[in-house]
Amino acid sequence: MTPRLNNAHKLAPEAIKAMTALEASIKGSGLEHSLLELVKMRASQINGCAFCIHMHATDARQHGETEMRLYMLNAWRESPLYSDRERAALAWTESLTRLAETGAPDADYEIFKAAFNEKEQVHLTLLIGSINAWNRLQVGFRAAHPVDAVRVAS
Repeated sequence: MTPRLNNAHKLAPEAIKAMTALEASIKGSGLEHSLLELVKMRASQINGCAFCIHMHATDARQHGETEMRLYMLNAWRESPLYSDRERAALAWTESLTRLAETGAPDADYEIFKAAFNEKEQVHLTLLIGSINAWNRLQVGFRAAHPVDAVRVAS
């Protein structure tokens, strides 16, 4: 994979600053860090964003997330490792990330509404929109994730 741009962040610093401010606001909303990372990871999996998956898996592990929960995230519906609150957030994440396919069904919203108050709903919905924008930036411009100590296939 060949990157299409060297550094999109340097080319649009004010826009990146605004996106970063949105992320900081959501991070300060009181929602659990682990939940935020699971949402970012799941959207990034759906969108095939290796850069973001690498970033959020690394951050989640640094904050105590288990390897198994990260491995099983793609199959969260079949795994007992996730709480009802996490399941509601993950279902909402999938609905909004696949919006053209799902139309954000009422059934998903009802589950989401039962698990989160209105303020939390707004913050999580903004987070889902934000991570989808980041995914599009990274995938669209073919940003490569760091390779550091990871074994590289030959």
